[in-house]
Amino acid sequence: MEHKVGIDRMHLYIPPQYIEMEELALARGIDPAKYTVGIGQSQMAVTDATQDIVMMAINAARPLLKEEDLNQIDQVIVATESAFDYSKAAAIYVHEALGIHPYARSYEIKEACYGGTAAVLAACDYVRLRPDRKVLVITSDIARYGLATGGEPTQGAGAVAMLISSNPQIIAFDTKTTPYTNNQFDFWRPDYSPYPMVEGKFSTQLYLDSFAQVVKQAAEKDPQLWESTQAIALHLPFTKMGLKAIRALREDLTEQVEAVKAIDRWESHYQALTALSRRIGNIYTGSLYLGLLSLLCNDPTIKAGDQIGLFSYGSGAVAEWLSGKLQVGYQAGILQKEVADQLTSRRKLKIEEYETLYRKTLNESDSIQEYEPSVGQGDFYLARIDHHRRYYEQNHQAE
Repeated sequence: MEHKVGIDRMHLYIPPQYIEMEELALARGIDPAKYTVGIGQSQMAVTDATQDIVMMAINAARPLLKEEDLNQIDQVIVATESAFDYSKAAAIYVHEALGIHPYARSYEIKEACYGGTAAVLAACDYVRLRPDRKVLVITSDIARYGLATGGEPTQGAGAVAMLISSNPQIIAFDTKTTPYTNNQFDFWRPDYSPYPMVEGKFSTQLYLDSFAQVVKQAAEKDPQLWESTQAIALHLPFTKMGLKAIRALREDLTEQVEAVKAIDRWESHYQALTALSRRIGNIYTGSLYLGLLSLLCNDPTIKAGDQIGLFSYGSGAVAEWLSGKLQVGYQAGILQKEVADQLTSRRKLKIEEYETLYRKTLNESDSIQEYEPSVGQGDFYLARIDHHRRYYEQNHQAE
């Protein structure tokens, strides 16, 4: 008997400060419409030096877990391309902070922005064989390209945590997917560079080509795809990218009536799909799942039983089409109020404050560094670095 497996609960964590994209554009001497309309971004989440991928991962996962989960989770998987350690996995810190039982597997996955999907699929495969067990998957990233660079407006930060289980509350994934690998240099980061190398125009075109190729291949394998897929979520390095991909695919398939109907339907959900990304920015491995969460939080026309397609893309390049069915009562698993509260409680930075935070780095000397919490009460933060060893604690200070 095949068990339904997928995302049981999911939650988002974003850093507690942001900037307005219109203000960034004016500071850079650029027409604000290039940011707000051209790439579709209105705000950008910003981290300080102590707000790293581990503290974001812990804070994304903590609200998801119930006491009984701690003994049922057999794996903690963190997908990231912002790791600060070439050896030790971020998942090990998360495992400890959350109090998960010691006989669990903890590790990290990397393949640009596709890594989150690799983690989700590995988790689903594990749970299908062990339906009484669970896997915690967390995507956590900080997208940085440098001040006053072409990539600056496509930065962002955040973490999305997903509890993978049998009989999930939110979405049950199909077992059949359509993966795709194509070795290219559109985006990469050598270990000696603080910022990625990006071939901007080529990277955009490669994304568009990969989307078209993967979706057409998936439809060839499943002729019912056009009719059955109510809405889709896409990897969103910036919100306009997904819209370009949808419209380019429609133009490519203009003679196929059923395909065009489906693509029109997908586009009708696009504002809801991108509402969170527009206010947060690019979170790399989590961008696809941020879009999925946004769709579920913001689209009242989505309902239980709808088939949702997901297009995952990671530069370099790996892509995959997967899909799943929304479950009855899926709203209970998305923690919508907690997500909304984070957005409204953030502090807006002036551009000068943002630039100051951006330039600050952690002390890299072989000494003990103590840090005050810059997060909300109850959240975990980087408390100290002791001879290059990082330690995280919960903020118990009154706000």
